[in-house]
Amino acid sequence: MEVLAGTPCTKENGVMDITLRREIEELRGACIAQIRARYREVFEEEPRSKHREQLLRRLVWRLQAVAEGGLSEAARQRAYGIADETDLRVLPPRGFVVNPTPGEPLVGRSRPHVDRRIPLPGAILKREYNGSAITVKVLMDGFEHQGRRYGSLSAIASAVTGTRWNGLAFFGLTRVRGAALKKGRP
Repeated sequence: MEVLAGTPCTKENGVMDITLRREIEELRGACIAQIRARYREVFEEEPRSKHREQLLRRLVWRLQAVAEGGLSEAARQRAYGIADETDLRVLPPRGFVVNPTPGEPLVGRSRPHVDRRIPLPGAILKREYNGSAITVKVLMDGFEHQGRRYGSLSAIASAVTGTRWNGLAFFGLTRVRGAALKKGRP
């Protein structure tokens, strides 16, 4: 019996079913729209990827698994055993805040989009501009300056100066902290 290299084998005859082989060859020559349509039929959901090769590999795997029975029971049990022994999360999620400011209740997550250059909620940013002190409190969902809430530091910098500013640059948050410490600057 001749088996081609890289060709999955069935348990019955050692060779892939000829109709399955033809369908896979047709899919290899198909355009992305046809692959996506077949993906919808097989998985009964919209494909999340637009990458042709990734969709093709996943589709071919599923077609073979359906035709040939998928994983053996021993392999399935081994996979479940590995999953049970594994810690799924070692570190807290990115942006997790334990207690941003004293006196406030514990919070599970910070802002949806976290810029690492902006300090944690509760921090106070100070800047001297034209002889007056500008103080900004970092909030979970924005910033507070003189009792008003702002969505960005740029909005505060523009309100203070009357011209457009990059808020991070205005408050001195653009330089990389590690590089500054290496050069001996605070």
